[in-house]
Amino acid sequence: MQEQLKRIFLFEHLSDGDIKSLSAISQIKEYQAGEILFYEGDPSEKLFILTKGIVKAYKIDMKGNEIVLHYFHPVSMVAEMANLHRIPFPATAEFETEGSVVEINYPLFEEGFLKNPAVSFEVIKSLSQKIKLLENVITTHLTLDSTSRVAKHLYDNENLYRTMKHNKIATILNITPETHSRTLRKFKTLGLISDEGKDFQVINKAGLFELFS
Repeated sequence: MQEQLKRIFLFEHLSDGDIKSLSAISQIKEYQAGEILFYEGDPSEKLFILTKGIVKAYKIDMKGNEIVLHYFHPVSMVAEMANLHRIPFPATAEFETEGSVVEINYPLFEEGFLKNPAVSFEVIKSLSQKIKLLENVITTHLTLDSTSRVAKHLYDNENLYRTMKHNKIATILNITPETHSRTLRKFKTLGLISDEGKDFQVINKAGLFELFS
């Protein structure tokens, strides 16, 4: 556990003594694809740090449709805003792939570690990055058409296209799977991408940039 904690960006500046104390309130948990990390409305008594796999955060609308809010990739904190504000988790988090998290008793973490300047600074950085992501999502959905939207997402997240089903990506972009597939075929015809399954790659990143800039 201590070696795992030392490799997490939040704790890389902690002393060996602090790491030992932190390990006493932490545990590593493994998950399979489809398992729930937490449900919307659960108390935010645990701080979750994703160390392996992909986790999606989603809500269910009045019609029973799943609305994906975000995909988390390692290494990152998951829904730490709920911890900081001591409110229930605002969405459900589910593993898209097998993975693991470091689970920390949050009240004890707040009491013993959050006042450490190095730790609090990393938490602030994590929150600012999520704000930037939210701003980017809002801008993308309000100002870009479907072709530009796919181009920007692909430009920023090439690796995601090799690890996630494309219909899931279409959901993130709020377009139909058919529109997403048609757009990728267009990009392939234009020589922007090479779409060969897991060997998917962008071969003309500048060309993609021109489509949404």
